[in-house]
Amino acid sequence: MAAVAAEPSLDALPDSLLLEILSQLPLRERLRGARVCRHWCLLVQDKVLWRHVDLTPYEVELKFFCRWYSSPRGPTRSVHTPRPYRAAPPSAFQALFTRMDEERFQDELRLFKDRNFLLQKLRSFFPVYLLLALSLLLTLILFGVSLSKVSSVSSELHKKQAELKKNHSSPDYQLFPCGPESREWRYFNGKCYYFSLQEMNWHKAKEQCKELHSQLVVINNLAEQNFLAYRMQGRERYWLGLTDVNMEGKWEWIDGTDYMNGFTFWKKGEPNDSGHREDCAHLWNFGEWNDVYCSYECHYICEKPVPA
Repeated sequence: MAAVAAEPSLDALPDSLLLEILSQLPLRERLRGARVCRHWCLLVQDKVLWRHVDLTPYEVELKFFCRWYSSPRGPTRSVHTPRPYRAAPPSAFQALFTRMDEERFQDELRLFKDRNFLLQKLRSFFPVYLLLALSLLLTLILFGVSLSKVSSVSSELHKKQAELKKNHSSPDYQLFPCGPESREWRYFNGKCYYFSLQEMNWHKAKEQCKELHSQLVVINNLAEQNFLAYRMQGRERYWLGLTDVNMEGKWEWIDGTDYMNGFTFWKKGEPNDSGHREDCAHLWNFGEWNDVYCSYECHYICEKPVPA
């Protein structure tokens, strides 16, 4: 039985025939085929392997071999022109396609390995990213809980303060009858008194007492007079809520209290309207009353009722 002739191997084909095969391919496949030349060019450097189409030896010097190689500008060919050739057999095309498929498989395998490596890296870092995300979420939750607790405590504190303000039997109100927030005020007989540390004229003192939700002091009886005189200790002078600025000689308390039938404690010889401009009254040394210019600057006393 006759032996079946072996199909020509891609490695045994002459360079000119391989180039012809490549020239008959579409441009896209031709560019891919140029990369195949890297393989078969190394296989045919030995001139013993070169054959014509009929597989007869192809004797040429090695320096005249035609080579194709890949470059940034595409496939490049040497100046040597190969000898005439006959049409390429289908087996040659099949061999070239097989080699090109192998080349493409290697590229795809390399790409798959690169992608797989990247996925493995991402998977290796995934637990770290997950822990960071969970830590951030836990921090936000704890912050929210803490903020809620602070708000709750602040609300409770305000409620307690409001209850203390209403509860006059609490220790704070026993120590400070005028209110824990008014500790600089002095309590006497149902009223609270503020002895200023600043000096100003009568009109400014009147406005300052209004800002403190009170008024310049109005003295109604001897007990109140003695309390104020004792608190003064004879060292300073304080404005009273008493004036005759509307009509000379007609003294009036700023709250409308009856002056003519009420309590008075003028210093001997006062009021004398010295210089015809003394229209405001203040407490003189040891609590006696005296009229003086309203522009004169001295301390003042504010009074208000005990908070309900």
